[in-house]
Amino acid sequence: MVLPLTTMDYNSDRKDIAPLALLVHPHQPLSYLERLIQSELPPITTEKGKDKIPNVTFRAMEAPDDEIRPDKGTKGDNEVEVSHDQSATNTLGDGGVQSYSGAGREGKGEDKGEFVRWSSSTEIGDFIRDAARAKEFEVEIEGHTRPIKVGVPSFNDRTFYLRRRLRKVSKDIAEMAAVKQDCDRIAHRSGQRIAMGGCAILVGWWYTVYRITFETDLGWDTMEPVTYLVGLSTLIGGYMWFLYHNREVSYRSALNLTISKRQSKLYEARGFNLPRWEGLVEDANAIRKEIKAVASEYDVEWNERADEYNEVVTKALRKERNKGRDNKSKKDTDEADD
Repeated sequence: MVLPLTTMDYNSDRKDIAPLALLVHPHQPLSYLERLIQSELPPITTEKGKDKIPNVTFRAMEAPDDEIRPDKGTKGDNEVEVSHDQSATNTLGDGGVQSYSGAGREGKGEDKGEFVRWSSSTEIGDFIRDAARAKEFEVEIEGHTRPIKVGVPSFNDRTFYLRRRLRKVSKDIAEMAAVKQDCDRIAHRSGQRIAMGGCAILVGWWYTVYRITFETDLGWDTMEPVTYLVGLSTLIGGYMWFLYHNREVSYRSALNLTISKRQSKLYEARGFNLPRWEGLVEDANAIRKEIKAVASEYDVEWNERADEYNEVVTKALRKERNKGRDNKSKKDTDEADD
């Protein structure tokens, strides 16, 4: 929040007083912001000649036919700027209830309604979301004849730093994605070749048993115990696999393990930092979630692909989100079975 306040600095050589900038979090109450402003104000003199700290109140415009309040809960820093324009567009949603335009100080048209005082215990995020229906809100300071008009942050204001961080993280992901995709492609090809080799071994074993059983003098009397012992050895080998790798015995798990080991070797050989990649993807999804929450509060459509650098990054983030949902669904299923 940027306010044009006359602070307690009375140096005679100072020609201009810079506006006061305050960085606040949406979950902090208005009383916290009030104390920050009061700490910068000079005391006022009462009628009895005593000095006192001026009271600070916050007023937002209540639109006509206002019937609901916004839901609580948001993240991200609020930064608003001083505005001298007092016009905005009011939009009515379903049932005549006014909706958030998300335009804030960037809105157009004329505001209609009366300014009402908000309780100091209200969270700053709730106050800003409700004030976003107009272009500005008022800060009243005791002893001053006129209130300070403060521009309400728009969706672009609220998410400016979040979107900038998302673009930076997305750029880092895009730079690493090319190496990862190449390593993954080679690893999957290697896994497929090993799987085809295993298929060839099974076909060869079947053909050997067929030839010895039906086309030699050994016959089934010899091959029956051999096939039994081979099957028993396969069972014992599968159990040992389970004990060593702690995975169920299946063709899919064997293929995934082969690909995973091949990927690890390729990542190490090409200098790909897998923990850093996972951290970047996790951070990008967390930032994206915060921006989506703000977009939902302001009732605006956010073009996320414009801030996710390119399609490769979008697919990587979507893949990680789908993986997280699948893991959560599997965990819920296991808990339900228990």
